Parts: sequence; structure tokens; C-alpha cells
Amino acid sequence: MNWNSYIKSFQSYLKIERGLSKNTVDNYTFDLERLCLFLNQNTISISPEKINEEVIQQFIYSISKEVNARSQSRIISGLRSFFSYLIFEDYRSDNPMELIEAPRIGRKLPDTLSVDDIDNLISAIDLSTDEGERNRAILETLYSCGLRVTELITLKISDLFFDEGFIKITGKGNKQRFVPVAKSTQNYIELYKNTVRLHQKIVKGHEDTLFLNRRGKQLTRAMIFTIIKSLAVKINLTKNISPHTLRHSFATHLLENGADLRSIQIMLGHESITTTEIYVHLDRKHLTQIINTFHPRKT
Repeated sequence: MNWNSYIKSFQSYLKIERGLSKNTVDNYTFDLERLCLFLNQNTISISPEKINEEVIQQFIYSISKEVNARSQSRIISGLRSFFSYLIFEDYRSDNPMELIEAPRIGRKLPDTLSVDDIDNLISAIDLSTDEGERNRAILETLYSCGLRVTELITLKISDLFFDEGFIKITGKGNKQRFVPVAKSTQNYIELYKNTVRLHQKIVKGHEDTLFLNRRGKQLTRAMIFTIIKSLAVKINLTKNISPHTLRHSFATHLLENGADLRSIQIMLGHESITTTEIYVHLDRKHLTQIINTFHPRKT
């Protein structure tokens, strides 16, 4: 087997056995292709079974001149997973990444918006158009439920359980969770469904997709980015925002108002509470209130 054959086999493993998203699989693949390019450019003929730590160190050193520490760390993590897979399949007995350390990187705190910022974004939507009604429902859903953008665009009508007050979300690794949805957000979704979506010509295969583009198909991730960026420009919001900013704001505002980390973790669909703990670093005011309320020497 050559490198391409191993990479294709690894892709199938990531998709089928680990249930990773297309974006994650593409990132792993891109990193392996960079390694292959490095080997070709340096006329190093070596198979995945035989490549050693020394060659990989050379590769890591070469990319360190081109990418930042965070990207290096991601590439090293991806390569480590690839060679772990080869061990799992008995193609090799050792992992050449074992002694290679990723660069130390500080934890990047996510950007968030204030409640006023979010209100201003939504108020800037032109509700005189069909797309306006849809876009309001989209932003309300992103912020009200803390969804990832992929979770939003793949949301189905059959995932709406409004009588129970929940929506069913299919997250990373096809893991499903139920997230509470506010009554006001339910109303915006119903308004879009009954006044806009109801009259659209829907392309076959998208009948159950909730949010549609004007051609009757599922929206793309890029389109959601464009909608939010355009609204930010409209209100002169200088922060660098994306759909994920609304998810971060959802978690931060819940924490500020007294929600516990475990509940936020469940709603966000984080596998580990360590991931959710980043929001504690954002809300120092909340931590001060905790000390002033609960510590025995608060006075």
C-alpha cells in the first residue's frame, strides 16, 4: 500500500468507526497530505510503516516556519491519530509521534457579544423580506439554543418537539442531545415555517430540512457566516464575529445568570466539562459574586 491507500483507509475509519465530521476528516487528510508533499519535495522515499521519528521531526521543523503554534499542535495531534490507527490495524508496532511534543499554547478565550449587541443584530434584520423572517428565526435559534452552525443547517422539522419545549440536535460524531428552546424562539420558527417556508418550492430530499435557501435547499455554513457578517457591518459592530460567537455568548450569558457548568455542558454537547470550563475564564464578575455570596470570610 502507498501513502494514498493508507490515507483513504484512515478516512474510512474516521468516518465510520469514529463518526467524525467531514470537516474534521478533511483537516486530518490535509495534514497527512502536507507530510507527503514534504517527503516528495525532499526525495524521501519511505512508507507509513517505516517512517521514523527523525523524519517526522524534520517535517515538523519545516512547517514551524509556515504555521503558528496552534496549527502545529493540531497537525501533530492529527499525525499521532494516524499512526495510532496504523498500530490498531497492525501495520506497525510503534508510534513515531510518541516522543514528539506539541508546542505549548495558551488557551484562546472565545469572543462573545453582549445582550445589547445581539439585540442590535436581530433588530437590524429587514423583516419586509422572506429572507428576513428566516434570518431572524436563524439568529434566535443560534443564540437561544447555543448551536454549532452545522447543527443549525442540518436541523429538521422532525427534530422540533415544541410541545415538550425541546429540539433534538445531532452534534459531532452523530451524537444526539435534546436542548430546551424558549417559547419566543418557537414562535419565530413557527412564523417562518407558516409564512415563508410553507410557500416555497422545496427540492426533493430537503422536505424535512427546517431552514432553506431561496432555491428550496439546505443552507450552507458559508451562507450563515455571510448573514451574520452583513448584519454586523450594518450596525457598525467592529468585533470579529461568526455564528460560533452566538454559541459562545449563549454559554457565557447563562453562566453570568447563575447556570451551573454541568447544565451548560449538556446543552452545548461538550463531551468533557473541561471544554466548558473555558467560559469560567470569561466571567470574572460571576466568580467575584460567588466568593462574596458563599465564602465564610466574605466580609
